[in-house]
Amino acid sequence: MRLSDSTRTIIRQTVTELFGPDARVLLYGSRVDDAARGGDIDLLVVLDQPQPDAARKALTLTARLQLRLGDQPIDVLVVDPSTRLQAVHEAALRQGVPV
Repeated sequence: MRLSDSTRTIIRQTVTELFGPDARVLLYGSRVDDAARGGDIDLLVVLDQPQPDAARKALTLTARLQLRLGDQPIDVLVVDPSTRLQAVHEAALRQGVPV
């Protein structure tokens, strides 16, 4: 995983602020590969309860992380029990590693 310990801590804290302590966050995509270089930070937030304002919170999470980590590309997906899983969600769930 190509994220520093401090970056991982900031991500976890920010996800908890917005989605609560039960939210899980997974890193997927190129940053999971230690041999790769560059790439954006792809995050999947997994929730056990439906979240009616998940889209707004995902945008807020992206903005807060960019302020806290520096202006860099960050993509956030959110899944909860009401989410109709698409291929990208399934791949992230399969490939993702806890932050």
